[in-house]
Amino acid sequence: MSESNTVEVKILDKEYLIACPDEARLQLENAANHLDKKMREIRKGGKVHGTERIAVMAALNITHDLQQGSQLSEDTSKIIQDLDEKLDAALAKA
Repeated sequence: MSESNTVEVKILDKEYLIACPDEARLQLENAANHLDKKMREIRKGGKVHGTERIAVMAALNITHDLQQGSQLSEDTSKIIQDLDEKLDAALAKA
């Protein structure tokens, strides 16, 4: 079983201590950096005020990006499945 340590991350100038297994530390730091970047972009836009609102907008943007990536993955899987079926049919004829 992996040992959990506390990792300090900084998001929008606030420090947070997060319990995290050693092997997931890099992923946590990358996620925190990504969130910090998104929140700074939103704050810089000047249309959303307040840390909580900025965090919600960042979460929505990140979720949207993940959903688009998931949809692309599903579309790619469908194309590959179609090609596989065509290949099977062509090989069956040969």
